[in-house]
Amino acid sequence: MTGPLVLIEPYADRLGGHHQRTLVALAQARPGSLVIAPRGVAPGTVAPLREADARLVTSPAMHPAAALLAASRLAAGLSYVGLRAFRSRRWPRFLRRFPHQVTLIARCLAEASALRTARRLEPDAEAVVILSASEGLHGAAALLGGLPHLRFVHEQVTTEDAGVRFLGRLARRGEKQTVVICPTQAVGDQLMAAFPGLPMVVRAFAVDDGRRLTDTERVGGRTAFDIPTGQAAVCLVGGWWPYKDVGVVDAALTRLKRPLHLVVTGTPLDEAVLARWRGLSNVSLHTVPGPVSEAVLRLVYAAADAALVARRPGIGKESGLVMDAARLGVPLVVSDHDPALTARLSGRPWALTFTTSTADALVEALHEVIRRPPERPGPEVPRLLGMWSAARQADFLTRTFASLRVEDCRC
Repeated sequence: MTGPLVLIEPYADRLGGHHQRTLVALAQARPGSLVIAPRGVAPGTVAPLREADARLVTSPAMHPAAALLAASRLAAGLSYVGLRAFRSRRWPRFLRRFPHQVTLIARCLAEASALRTARRLEPDAEAVVILSASEGLHGAAALLGGLPHLRFVHEQVTTEDAGVRFLGRLARRGEKQTVVICPTQAVGDQLMAAFPGLPMVVRAFAVDDGRRLTDTERVGGRTAFDIPTGQAAVCLVGGWWPYKDVGVVDAALTRLKRPLHLVVTGTPLDEAVLARWRGLSNVSLHTVPGPVSEAVLRLVYAAADAALVARRPGIGKESGLVMDAARLGVPLVVSDHDPALTARLSGRPWALTFTTSTADALVEALHEVIRRPPERPGPEVPRLLGMWSAARQADFLTRTFASLRVEDCRC
């Protein structure tokens, strides 16, 4: 008989987000799973994991894993110092990229430590999955960790420069012990170009928990933010990271001709921009300091007639916000930054798309929400966007891992 599912989540210490939600959902789908969180677990995540009878491990098992984690922390510290020292553009490009290369090494060592721990605690696991894996040194993580595994790579933030690429070549045979799962085809294409021989599949990361917003929650959300019935509201969720186009939102809000309630939550946010929005005559701003719990996040979505997703051109990573809106039953106002996503949303009555980085196009979409709020997406929409239930996702991970072990035995 095989052992439980092993779920490794390096970002389990962060509050909120679809990384933690997927971790919990998978653990609930497979009670008794082993959850490895090298940096600890956010308080709001502990209780549902315990309810799922998950075995939670936050420290390395035995000396090899502890040594790898210590080396990872040392490398992470070196990267932090390098980021501060070489942040000026006066430095040559290779020096400015050096800290990011060290970060790839640090993440690889942390993953290897977690894999060593999994190997020690559950050598016969049904599947071993790193839910938020690094975009580089895939084979090195497998060789140092001594365990075949699946790895979700959500985006390619940086690429391997010469030094790290050399380390990757030394560990190339370890790539046969991994399967990289890319949440979108765009991410898959990027990784395939960088690692042409790496085993890879495309599969959405977010899972559908079936917990759509209820009418009671929608009334409660409106009441919580004091949004009167009949007045339009849009939510802007998540931290303002560089791939998000807050600039186009800023420009569009200044051009609104009709009143709109805007509910903003996330971290980090730009307080100067928020102060400017508070002064706009047609914007009623409601802010919720982040990070927030799942219960508060549901309240934010429940208050909105639509969720606003604005990204910069060419961003092809999976949008947790789009997936959240689909599973909760919230209409979308979304930029056409990702052609594949735009094609799926085209013609859907619950989705309004606008031209990326074009303020006038966003203004038109917001005016449409104000005039006539879109209909809510039905329960079939998550599947349309590639989402599966947690149980189906766990089955997929188990099957994929089984095929990986068969291939590994043949080598």
